[in-house]
Amino acid sequence: MKKAKQNDSAAIVPTMSNWELTKRRIWRNKELYLIILPVLVYYILFHYKPMYGLIIAFQDYSPRRGIWGSDWVGLQNFKDFFGGIYFWRLLRNTLSISLVTLVVGFPAPIILALLVNELRSKLFSRITQTITYMPHFVSMVVLCAMIREFVAEDGFITQFLVKFFGYDGKNLLSRGAYFTPIYAISNIWQGVGWGSIVYLAALTGIDMELYEAARVDGAGRWKQTIHITIPSIAPTIIVMLIMRMGQIMSVGHEKIILLYNEGIYDKADVISTYVYRMGIVNRQYSFSAAVGMFNSVVNFILVIAANQISKKVSETSLW
Repeated sequence: MKKAKQNDSAAIVPTMSNWELTKRRIWRNKELYLIILPVLVYYILFHYKPMYGLIIAFQDYSPRRGIWGSDWVGLQNFKDFFGGIYFWRLLRNTLSISLVTLVVGFPAPIILALLVNELRSKLFSRITQTITYMPHFVSMVVLCAMIREFVAEDGFITQFLVKFFGYDGKNLLSRGAYFTPIYAISNIWQGVGWGSIVYLAALTGIDMELYEAARVDGAGRWKQTIHITIPSIAPTIIVMLIMRMGQIMSVGHEKIILLYNEGIYDKADVISTYVYRMGIVNRQYSFSAAVGMFNSVVNFILVIAANQISKKVSETSLW
């Protein structure tokens, strides 16, 4: 009888709905939700709300008539871009600059983090990190002005090439063949220290007992790095690589605009600078929106593909 009464009373107790449970969990963790609120507002205002403006990629947009008053042209802006005389040049330059920067620049922060991790002097380690971090905080305008001075006819890089490699002494930025190496190397100089922070943080999470066991087995520093350090931070490396794949088509236009000139357009002009010229300078808003949308879609596809490949090969992925 007692058992039956207990079952009857349990059946009477109402079950909470999913919405009520969600509200209770949010209230219980309200401090955490308040912390992420500014980030959420930022992404809504500056990343999701502007997507509304992509409508003009399918219009002949006029600022006077507005988005809903402008004429619809369908895919005509995309056809004009794909069939334009600059399409293959822009695609080639964008991919070449981005891939060279990826191949040369992506391993640089990893190597720096591994080298800093091997330093035994904490003071020297902090000095090294501070020096490598500094270029990241220099204004892009100032940084590009410094690069221009370095590669000018009387710049120290040009004079170094003249003295040791027989270079003819002309400004390096006046020759398109040198633009990609200058861009990639300056990117390393600017971001290697800042990029190493993620890997240094990953290195601190490695169990020190693994190194002790390796030393007992007679493994030196090199074998410890190969068999313990790198495999331990491999998930972080893979995640960062997947995220970097989403920027293949997005070569920063600010730096290129500050460095290139009309004489090297055939090697330095990329999709992002083309969008800037067509949208801001020539005021072809719909056409530049279509080009930018194409760029974003390709980046999105690359992220999805890289994530799926990583999930199958290494079982590490963003989602």
